[in-house]
Amino acid sequence: MAAPVVTRFAPSPTGFLHIGGARTALFNWLYARGRGGTFLLRIEDTDRARSTPEATAAILQGMAWLGLDHDGEVISQFARADRHAQVAHELLASGKAYKCFSTQEEITEFREAARAEGRSTLFRSPWRDADPETHPDAPYVIRIKAPQEGATVIRDQVQGDVTIRNDQLDDMVLLRSDGTPVYMLAVVVDDHDMGVTHVIRGDDHLNNAARQMMIYQAMGWDVPVWAHIPLIHGPDGKKLSKRHGALGAQEYQAMGYPAAGMRNYLARLGWSHGDDEFFTDAQARDWFDLDGIGKSPARFDLKKLENLCGQHIAVTEDAALRQETEAYLAASGQTALTEAQSAQLEAAMYCLKERARTFPELLEKAHFALTSRPIEPDEKAAKALDTVSRGILSELTPHLQNASWTRENLEEALSAFAEAKGTKFGKLAGPLRAALAGRAVTPSVFDMMLVLGREESLARLSEAAG
Repeated sequence: MAAPVVTRFAPSPTGFLHIGGARTALFNWLYARGRGGTFLLRIEDTDRARSTPEATAAILQGMAWLGLDHDGEVISQFARADRHAQVAHELLASGKAYKCFSTQEEITEFREAARAEGRSTLFRSPWRDADPETHPDAPYVIRIKAPQEGATVIRDQVQGDVTIRNDQLDDMVLLRSDGTPVYMLAVVVDDHDMGVTHVIRGDDHLNNAARQMMIYQAMGWDVPVWAHIPLIHGPDGKKLSKRHGALGAQEYQAMGYPAAGMRNYLARLGWSHGDDEFFTDAQARDWFDLDGIGKSPARFDLKKLENLCGQHIAVTEDAALRQETEAYLAASGQTALTEAQSAQLEAAMYCLKERARTFPELLEKAHFALTSRPIEPDEKAAKALDTVSRGILSELTPHLQNASWTRENLEEALSAFAEAKGTKFGKLAGPLRAALAGRAVTPSVFDMMLVLGREESLARLSEAAG
């Protein structure tokens, strides 16, 4: 029986949760959740100069927005430094690591000479096999004894077998001269102690795998399943960076993209399930597998993101959509809705969500339901309220006062009025939109009248008629 799947997301808290990191977290979450496994979160905060509590909070908030819940407590890598050092000393005691007394100046001299002579600049420490009796009373680092012959094969689920000659591997430092562990040691010890079975991360870490395998093998630990996923590029084919626009997960929330649409889009960046573009979270959990990940970098495309977001908004339940709209307003620093506005927004959702791709678009369409009298028409709508149009609205209002307030009856009443005036209903639509919403582009006139109700609709028509 296979061991339960354990994945992890291990960001460095030096900034926001960028899109590449969000996708890595999503892939790990999907793989674990789809197999009844465990998804862990570790904050790799060993770089004390650059790690900040604010960045940790931003990562947690970004994951919360994306709905990527983790199991257990958040683990701090820095808090485990003693355990990392313990492993280095175990390797030293077993003869699989050694004390190196070479100074930085000596290492630099060696590399400069090697470069000048056209030799490999890979540092070979003279202390690797030195008799401990010859050790000076001086600062030292602890280095692992790398294999010097043969090859290391990284059996990667995405990249295939990647072979690295062992004579290309140096004796990696495990503990610095001040006794602090290096990142490469900390990652391996943490992944082993956390029981991580699958390491799913960016392919910029692929070369690290060979060096990390030295530690696994020297300690006699099981090597996890590797899956190094391609990076995300911008539309220009270059690595995604600030020049391509927003990068942080929270920035996308503040721009008004729904979390479900972002999850769907990120899942499709580098992974595919046949030709499926739109899918639910449940489908993504069922379908996601490592063999669906491609080797080529994915390109970030805002139009595709918006298209998927629109499809998710269209199928989201009205109450959930209202809550997420309110969360968007909070995230973007906008004024919160009143209770009355919130209720009105939910009542209007059925006629808003079919064509909105983002929450700003949804709220623009909802303007009629959220605004209050007197209605201030924008420039385009004001043009539809000329003297003739106002006169028509003035004549129309009495016809609607006694109408039964159903869609069928309202359509009938307005069609009959247009016919009596010798015109088509389309000619009435502009003035009605301007009167009811103060906008030229709105949901259907009948939907607005139904959402607003008889009293409010007639009051807006009367005011517009003057």
